[in-house]
Amino acid sequence: MLPLVALVGRPNVGKSTLFNAMTRTRDALVHDQPGVTRDRNYGVCRQLEGRPFVLVDTGGIAGEDEGLAGATARQSRAAAEEADLILFVVDGREGASSLDDDILRWLRKLSKPTLLVINKSDGIDLNSALSEFARYGFPDAQPVSSAHRTGIDELLARVAALLPVEGSTETLDDDPGRVRIAFVGRPNVGKSTLVNRILGEERMIASEVPGTTRDSISVDLEREGRKYRLIDTAGLRRRAKVEEAVEKFSVVKTLQAIEQCQVAVLLLDATEGVTDQDATVLGAVLDAGRALVVAINKWDGRTDYERQQAEALVSRKLAFVDWAENVRISALHGSGLRELFRSIHRAHASATKVFSTAEVTRAVEAAYVANPPPVVRGHVAKMRFAHPGGESPPTFIVHGTRLKTLSATYQRYLENFFRKRFKLVGTPIRFIFREGENPYKDKKNVLTERQVAAKRRLMRHVKRSG
Repeated sequence: MLPLVALVGRPNVGKSTLFNAMTRTRDALVHDQPGVTRDRNYGVCRQLEGRPFVLVDTGGIAGEDEGLAGATARQSRAAAEEADLILFVVDGREGASSLDDDILRWLRKLSKPTLLVINKSDGIDLNSALSEFARYGFPDAQPVSSAHRTGIDELLARVAALLPVEGSTETLDDDPGRVRIAFVGRPNVGKSTLVNRILGEERMIASEVPGTTRDSISVDLEREGRKYRLIDTAGLRRRAKVEEAVEKFSVVKTLQAIEQCQVAVLLLDATEGVTDQDATVLGAVLDAGRALVVAINKWDGRTDYERQQAEALVSRKLAFVDWAENVRISALHGSGLRELFRSIHRAHASATKVFSTAEVTRAVEAAYVANPPPVVRGHVAKMRFAHPGGESPPTFIVHGTRLKTLSATYQRYLENFFRKRFKLVGTPIRFIFREGENPYKDKKNVLTERQVAAKRRLMRHVKRSG
């Protein structure tokens, strides 16, 4: 059980920058605009020798109880209530504010160990800053500059002194046994609502306002004996529609989440069908070569005619990814979740399946015999042998001659043949064709003594019969 440390403060005091500095990552989205961080973001700090701890970045508490600001504040308060140690972050350049006073009064009611962190302390009179915050009653406030990574070692030493031996949070360490699932889609299709429904709590801020989620948030989950890492991502839009710098950063974080996941769940809106924005998201998943499950959300409340129209539209527009399973769900009411996880399991198993060189070569030979390549300029491509080249997605390296003449149609035939032969669902397949000489050409076949004796007997038999 790793102890939990929460970063709490008003907006734009540098909590996310401090989170990145302490975890030595770039997992938290950082920008000068206040209110960028909205959901809780967890990471593991390992800079203390033998004393790792979970660090949670929270959105700023702006003193409002309604709308997104109120939801963000509730997330921050929830993080502080479950924490073993609270780092109260303030802005050393702007000084103490009435909002800082309100947050401190609320923190004192929690009666939890709290350390005052004066951020942005570079380039200012440090003594003046310390004296200004002295009225908060912290005998040993810690000045830092998270942007320049100064004061971080001293802060970590202070945290180590205040940490309990055992915390109240399970480790979020990387576990190869976890299935990494990224929920992707355009804005306002219900990704955060779906993650909340799976977790059984309001872990992500869900709102009808498009673009509520801006960062990629990872949450670990154990369900029916299996471990998962759920990644809620910001909605991807077409590049022409991405204007704010923060939204551009959100797109980058979403693309990183797609690269790091094993299975991408593409959420579609049953009321709107497949749009150009959905095609943009799907293109990112295919470029990364990730396993794919298509989840059609908001399926409840649709008439039979509307459902038939939605299915026909999805089948027509997503015909090029017909290998991905389609699941009908309702993120709001939780229907279809069992079928969704079954599809995720099948896609993950197919994407990570291990093949042997012998079975891959036999598959190539069977495909060649069943449907030889067409004659191009009087010659036919020959596929001599093949071997696996990796997983996620399954990659096969085919060796032979004149392989450059294989058309895209024949390559799709090979893909469909392999998909059917090895029962691969929910994952793309990649082929790498390599031409060259026979790798065994210069290798001398050394016969054993038994083979030499058999050869002699054969030669004697041939001479006698001649």
